[in-house]
Amino acid sequence: MNETTRTAYDFIPLGRQHLEGMRRIFNHHIATGYGAYPEEPVNQEVVGSFLHRAKGYPAVAVEAPDGTLLGFGFLSAYSVQAAFAHTAQITIFLDPHVTRAGIGTRVLRRLETEACAQGITAILAHISSRNPASLAFHAKHGFAECGRFPNIGRKWGEPFDVVWMIKPLGETA
Repeated sequence: MNETTRTAYDFIPLGRQHLEGMRRIFNHHIATGYGAYPEEPVNQEVVGSFLHRAKGYPAVAVEAPDGTLLGFGFLSAYSVQAAFAHTAQITIFLDPHVTRAGIGTRVLRRLETEACAQGITAILAHISSRNPASLAFHAKHGFAECGRFPNIGRKWGEPFDVVWMIKPLGETA
């Protein structure tokens, strides 16, 4: 794609070159709400573990034309047990300046397409009950609540539920 037709962002494979951007975005979500569970900022080693978890699964970075990371998403194993090889867990984080611009939807669609090609038939998401925007995003895109663990999380002294949502893919959808 040339500069005259380039969109405001590009989708490329998520890699080590994105670690600082991933850390910046993830730490924003730590500091401002319940999108990320830790209470304190994390270092690049912590977000580097995301790449390890995503190994062998679809993982995408969203970059601005200047190379700034605008968001990232990846799938990872739900379980190491072979019985669950067709099920993946999803993680998506966006820079706060680009939410509600359709980027999250495009990341999700891309991950779903690649997941189907790999034979994944279900995607799970676990979301804090104190994160209504994420709950609404997932519901809008075909995820349904399939479980809730009441008051098992605590951040800033406040308890929260962990809500599990599922989206069937492919023939099971």
